[in-house]
Amino acid sequence: MKNRLQTLMEKGSKPLLSIYYTAGFPTLDATIPLAEFLEQQGVDSLEIGFPFSDPLADGPLIQASSSQAIENGMTLSVLFEQLKNLRDRVTIPVVLMGYLNPVLQMGEIAFLEACAQVGVDGVLLPDLPLDYFEKNLKIHYERLGIAPIFLITPETAEARIREIDRLSEGFMYQVASNSITGSEASLTAQTAYFERIAAMQLRNPCLIGFGIHNRETFELATTYSRGAIVGSAFIKQLQAQEGDWEKLVPFLNQFRNKELIL
Repeated sequence: MKNRLQTLMEKGSKPLLSIYYTAGFPTLDATIPLAEFLEQQGVDSLEIGFPFSDPLADGPLIQASSSQAIENGMTLSVLFEQLKNLRDRVTIPVVLMGYLNPVLQMGEIAFLEACAQVGVDGVLLPDLPLDYFEKNLKIHYERLGIAPIFLITPETAEARIREIDRLSEGFMYQVASNSITGSEASLTAQTAYFERIAAMQLRNPCLIGFGIHNRETFELATTYSRGAIVGSAFIKQLQAQEGDWEKLVPFLNQFRNKELIL
C-alpha cells in the first residue's frame, strides 16, 4: 500500500518543494505549529530533523539549530509525544531525518513503530549502512509502511546508485555537491551530474538538496529532478524572523513563482 509520500511523488508534474527544519527549534513547542504553517503556505512535504550532538553532514546553521533544540529539551521521546496529533493537523507527507545513534538508543524497531503510530511517511538516516538496512530493517519498514530514503552524491558510483534505487521507496535524496549543508556554491557546476542521474531513468524520483536557497537554485535543481529540498536557507530565515512566521511568506513564495516582495 502506498503512503502519502509515494502518492505525492506520482501525482502531477509540478516541481515539489520540501522544507527541512529542526524539531524543537527555535522553541521546543514549535514543531507541529510550524508544520501547519508550512502546509498552509503550499509546501508539498516536510523533513523534520531530530537533533543530534554530532551531525556529520550538517553545516553551521543546522548544527546551531540542533544545539538550540537540544538545549530547549528536544529528544526523540519528546518529539514522538509532540507528533501524536500530527495527523489531526497536517496532511502533507512528513519525513523524519536524523542520525543513527539516537535511533539505536531508542531501539530501531521501537523507533520505526513510533513513526508508524504518529503518521510519519519516510525516514532518512544518512549514516545507516545499506547492507545493515537490507538485512535487519527492510522487512520492518515494509511491514509498517514507512519509506526508506537514502542519499546519493556526485561521487556515488552508478552500481551503488542502482542498488540504492532498488532499496529506496518514495524518493532518493540527491545531494547537489560534496559540501556540507548550507553551501551556496554555484549549482551550475553540477549540471553534468544532474544530467547523468536524470539519464539513468531510476525507479525512484530524486529530490535535490544542499545549496537550494533561492528561486534560481530551485528552478535549476527541479529542471533535472522531481523537486528540491530547502534546509539551511529556511533555518536562517526562521531564526531571523524571531517568531513572526508571516515574515517567512515572501521567502517561501519565491519557490512557487509567486510575487516576491522582500
